[in-house]
Amino acid sequence: MSIRGTAKARRGVAALAVAVGLAVCVAGCGGGGGDDGKPRTSAAASRDGGSDPSAQEGRSQEPLAELRGPDGLNLRVTSADRDPGGFVTVNAELKNDGSQDAVLSSQLTGNETEIMKNGQSFGGATLVDSKSRKRYYVLRDTDGRPLTTTGVQTVRAGDTVPIFMQFPSPPADTAEVTFQLPTFSTATIQISG
Repeated sequence: MSIRGTAKARRGVAALAVAVGLAVCVAGCGGGGGDDGKPRTSAAASRDGGSDPSAQEGRSQEPLAELRGPDGLNLRVTSADRDPGGFVTVNAELKNDGSQDAVLSSQLTGNETEIMKNGQSFGGATLVDSKSRKRYYVLRDTDGRPLTTTGVQTVRAGDTVPIFMQFPSPPADTAEVTFQLPTFSTATIQISG
């Protein structure tokens, strides 16, 4: 192969590398969508292993509530933040205080067929606004996947798992709601923001 042919081949490989890099960025960077043309959501991020309960990590603060569950499970609600986009994100830590691994109940997923077909989740959680007499269920994406941490089936003894759930936002003047999760005690929490 001549020097001229080698240089041309290198430019072709470089151009291919740039094209692949751009394609990967369009598919996975913040502004693009998946290959189906739909924008990526929190549920897609959690499905891809990237659930990010995030902003609260690293902060040491008093929990909004602690709910006792079966088999030594304890749910510590760390925040309930109202977003200007019209939803509330509840962040929590699920800890196994028991001496044996705890298998999570399928009741946590809830009993709606559309959510159940997407596997184990915290889709059965609700917020109750007693002032407006309304119950808010976990949001879903356009494919019916719950906007919550998914795929957690077991919590080992002594382990803590961060989780999140997103709900429609109650009216702006509602700051206090009751948080409910099947098989756990209920608690009143304050919404911030």
